[in-house]
Amino acid sequence: MRIDRERVGRYTTAASRWLRLLLPARARPGLRVFYGHDRVPEPGEPVAGGTAKFQRLASRFPNSPTDFTLLYVSTTWLPRDLRPLLGLARRRHAPIVLNQNGVAYPGWAGAATEELNRPYRRALLAADHVLYQSHFCKRASDAFLGEPKGSWEVLYNAVDVDHFTPAPEPPADGPVLLLGGDQTQEYRLELALRAFARVLESEPGARLLVTGRLVSPAGPLIDELGLHEQVELVGRYAQRNAPDVVRRGHVLLHTKVNDPCPSAVIEAMACGLPVVYPASGGTVELVGDEAGVGVPHPDGWDRDEPPAPEELAAAVGRVLTDLPSYAAAARRRAVERFALGPWLDRHSEVFAELLARMR
Repeated sequence: MRIDRERVGRYTTAASRWLRLLLPARARPGLRVFYGHDRVPEPGEPVAGGTAKFQRLASRFPNSPTDFTLLYVSTTWLPRDLRPLLGLARRRHAPIVLNQNGVAYPGWAGAATEELNRPYRRALLAADHVLYQSHFCKRASDAFLGEPKGSWEVLYNAVDVDHFTPAPEPPADGPVLLLGGDQTQEYRLELALRAFARVLESEPGARLLVTGRLVSPAGPLIDELGLHEQVELVGRYAQRNAPDVVRRGHVLLHTKVNDPCPSAVIEAMACGLPVVYPASGGTVELVGDEAGVGVPHPDGWDRDEPPAPEELAAAVGRVLTDLPSYAAAARRRAVERFALGPWLDRHSEVFAELLARMR
């Protein structure tokens, strides 16, 4: 029998934490935040999904697994022991903050929609304050989870605009399209490859970089489309290397529909990459009218229906005809709306208000 030592280590650490949590101890005043997990990735380590925001938060509010006075959880990275943690926070009179980042809906979750949404709803109803990552997140949450009992606001994800900066000079070859993030749904990679094949008809020197984890093999479709020389599978990378990866591109091709608030989009914008994307979800709110081109498509909860490859390719062509203006607008919008400093400051204000309310 094969032993998963990493999993055993996580369970052992969690058990040790609960032993310390259950021991009587004198409560100390002050703000100490627990993110529901014993370990938050260190700065520069690889991240996925919701772990990136915890990594940024922990730089100002260190993770305190045992003596916490505020519990902060996110729907993208809920702890396995969520229910007892919520109960413990209540007994401690520790405020609960939920960072809400979308829901399961029939278009991708099918019959599992309600089962997947159950822990999200539990966290939402327990929260003293909810931070929705976009107005789209609020609408989706209201539709599938219900209204929150506590206070709430919309707070978009943030990017370190001093770390994610434009390249001194854009890549000399190309144009280079970047498919960022993890490709966790099969259609996202297929749509990108087919759209890229159409881009090549007018831009024969174009290249496509594909990052992150793949849930389906890329090889068969690359073979079918004859793209071996033009497509590079970059794979996962450490956050410290993310700007260098992003700067290799001219345009971000983001193919996920109904994406709640993708960090890959604002990281690309901070590096001066305009975005071509399906016009749905929170991505519309992030990109606006000036930092890229959204492509309309059938929008709803019952089915995911992305735009046709040729429509995305046409949008790429539109951006390339005025690339310097789009690139400057993308950087400007990221700096003005999604900088990390104000995001951390707002968290500090929320935490202080909640602690004062609990006294």
